[in-house]
Amino acid sequence: MNELFGTLSDGTPVHRWTLERAGVRVRILSYGGIVQSAEVPDRDGRVGNVVLGFEELDGYLTHPGPYLGALVGRYANRIGGARFALDGRTYALAANNGPNSLHGGEHGFDQRVWDAAPVEHGVRLSRVSPDGEEGFPGRLEVSVTYTLDASGALRIAYEAVTDAPTVVNLTNHSYFRLGGHESAVMHELRLAASRYTPVDADLIPTGEVADVTGTPYDFRRPRRTGYGYDNNYVLDKGLTETPVEVAELYHPESGRVLGVATTEPGLQLYTGDHLGDPFGPCAGTALETQHYPDSPNKPEFPSTVLRPGDVYRSETVYAFSVR
Repeated sequence: MNELFGTLSDGTPVHRWTLERAGVRVRILSYGGIVQSAEVPDRDGRVGNVVLGFEELDGYLTHPGPYLGALVGRYANRIGGARFALDGRTYALAANNGPNSLHGGEHGFDQRVWDAAPVEHGVRLSRVSPDGEEGFPGRLEVSVTYTLDASGALRIAYEAVTDAPTVVNLTNHSYFRLGGHESAVMHELRLAASRYTPVDADLIPTGEVADVTGTPYDFRRPRRTGYGYDNNYVLDKGLTETPVEVAELYHPESGRVLGVATTEPGLQLYTGDHLGDPFGPCAGTALETQHYPDSPNKPEFPSTVLRPGDVYRSETVYAFSVR
């Protein structure tokens, strides 16, 4: 179902698409590709929204910083110094996180209105990011398809092509609160990651890939997430052609379980410590599947370079269940 959700100050309409299947209802906005809500049952069959979001468009326009539910690009996470070199040329990006570029710059994909078209059990969003947008080279044609599969899992499939060498790293920035908005945040997390990328004071990776053993970053066995996490994990399965399960978030009180499968080699765990009004710190947990932060400046990391003639593809699945 497609309905008008609101309009921007210039009169541009924003639409909301509702996907329903297998007892799951997900709402997607054409503004920012935002996952506005995901309504799923708990172990007693009570349905609740398990992602943070706003009821009206103005909430997203007034509070863009948390990237609530948004489609993030051209480059998810941070690029150090807001610049990178490619093929002997240095590109200066918009610095919107101290000296760094974060989540695509000042006006990234999260603040754009996307073209939307129905597909079976879902919606396909698309837009063209022009050469030089936020400092990134190349005309980038992007499509992101949201579908619900037969089990009610939300599948997000990304594709992009370019007419000039560039870098691409796309993700979804939903904050999950599996107990619903009225419940305390008491998540347990399991991550199939034996290593992570340590960062400097500006949260830029040092280039080291460190073992999680004996550190607070070890989630190989399920345990409480708590707070204080904004870290990229090196997934044990690496970069894959099809999604592989890498994480499980569990809320013991409601019984809701979120399983995360992805083709990506990394996952950013963010416990929402800096979430502001109206939700407050640590109101939700973000599990952002992606390549590593600052990869354009770290040749030892998996490459995020996209060249003409190649196709960027990435897929992540958020599966809901109870126990």
